[in-house]
Amino acid sequence: MITTKYINYKQILNVSGTHLIWISIWCTLITVLFHFFRWEWMIIPWVPVALIGTAEAFLVGFKNNQAYDRLWEARKIWGGIVNSSRSFASMVYAFNTDNEEVGLFDLEDRRKKIVHRHIAWLYAFRDQLLVPTEWEHIKAEEEHSSHINHRRNRLIKAGFPDYGRTPIFLNKYLSEEEAELQSHYKNFATFLVSQQAKDVNDLKNIKAISEFNQTQLQNCLNEFYNFQGQAERIKKFPSPRQFASTAFIFNVLFIMLLPLGLVNEFAKLGTWGVWYSIPFCIIIGWIYIIMELVGDYSENPFAGLMFDVPMLSICRTIEIDLLQMTGETELPDPINSKNGVLV
Repeated sequence: MITTKYINYKQILNVSGTHLIWISIWCTLITVLFHFFRWEWMIIPWVPVALIGTAEAFLVGFKNNQAYDRLWEARKIWGGIVNSSRSFASMVYAFNTDNEEVGLFDLEDRRKKIVHRHIAWLYAFRDQLLVPTEWEHIKAEEEHSSHINHRRNRLIKAGFPDYGRTPIFLNKYLSEEEAELQSHYKNFATFLVSQQAKDVNDLKNIKAISEFNQTQLQNCLNEFYNFQGQAERIKKFPSPRQFASTAFIFNVLFIMLLPLGLVNEFAKLGTWGVWYSIPFCIIIGWIYIIMELVGDYSENPFAGLMFDVPMLSICRTIEIDLLQMTGETELPDPINSKNGVLV
C-alpha cells in the first residue's frame, strides 16, 4: 500500500517509465515523418480519434471502478479479520466455568495454544494469498514485464526483513508436530482453523467453558472461514479478462492513432507548430496509460506489490494485540512504511 499523500515521481516512473519511452518514440517518429518526408497520406481526421478516446475513457473508467471494488473488498475482509481476531482471543480468555477439576495452569496453556495457533493462521493465510497466479503481474519468468515486477517485489522484500519469515512464525507459534504438517496440506490455513475447532470443543468437554461459550467461539471460527473464502475468491477469480484485455487493446489502438490525428492539427499553427504536437501527444497518451495501469494493478490486491492490501502490517497489529491479551510483555515491533510503501 502506498502511504505517501502524493505519489512521487520515482513511484510514477517505476510504474509507467517504460511506457513513457515507447510513447515518446512513437509520437516523435510520426512527427518527423510528417515534417521531413511529407508523409501526409498517413494523417487522419481528428474526429474519429477523439471518438475512440472518449469510448476508451468510459471503458477504462468502468475497469477502474471494478478494480477499486476488488481492492476495497479485500481491505474490508482483512478489517473483519482484525475485529474477529480480537473478539476471538478475548472470548478465549474471558469464558470460564466454576469447574475446579480443570487445573489453572492446564487451562492457561490451552488458551495460549489456541491464541498462538490463530497468529500462525494469520501468517499462513497471508503466505497462501501471496502465491502468484498466471494473470497477475508477477507471472511467467520469461515475460519481460515479469522481470520488472519481480525486481519490484524483491526491492519490497529487501525493505521489510519480516516479509518472508512465515516459516519462522509458524515454528514460533505452533507445536513442532503441527508445524511439520504444513507440507501435508495444500491449504494449511484451513487445517489450522479446523484444529482450533477441535481444541475449543475439548474445552467444552472438560467443562472449562459452557456449551453456549463453545457455540460462540465456533461462530467466530466460522467467520474466519468466511473471510478466508472471500479473500480466496478475489485471489483465484481474476477480474474478467474480456473487460481488462479489451480496455488494454483499445488503449494501445488509441495511442497509436493519437499522433496521426494531432500532428496535422498542430501543423496549422505554423512552421514550428508541428513540433508542439510531440509533448501534447506524449502527455495525452501517458494519461491514458496511467489510467489503464492504475486499474490493472489495483485489480489484484494480493500480488505482493506496492499496490496491495498491507497484510503483513495487519498481521503484526493483530499479533501484538493478541500477545498482550495472553500477558506477553516482549512484543514485536509494528510494521512501519518504508520509502512510502506499507506491506
